[in-house]
Amino acid sequence: QVQLVESGGGLVQPGGSLRLSCAASGSILTIGTIGWYHQTPGKPRQFVARITNSGTTTYALSVKGRFTISRDNTRNMVYLQMNSLKPEDTAVYYCNAFPSPLSWGQGTQVAVSS
Repeated sequence: QVQLVESGGGLVQPGGSLRLSCAASGSILTIGTIGWYHQTPGKPRQFVARITNSGTTTYALSVKGRFTISRDNTRNMVYLQMNSLKPEDTAVYYCNAFPSPLSWGQGTQVAVSS
């Protein structure tokens, strides 16, 4: 099974930007659509964005216009460019197959605070 590892999180001020990366241990073309999700303590994991093999994207309303998902099928990487970050974006971010996730990785923590 392909493993996915997230990175790129950190602490950023409101209005700032971060770029998250998702590295796959194998071909992401075999996974198909890949999504980014986030989770805050005590709440279920929530959908953020997804991208198909051909590059069609879909976003949660809360991030539309601020976040951009992209993928590099040759490098087996998926990215999430996060701009105009807000405190409510604070969460652990995960990448995984959509709609049927594989095993979940450790995620990467994003904290938006002044």
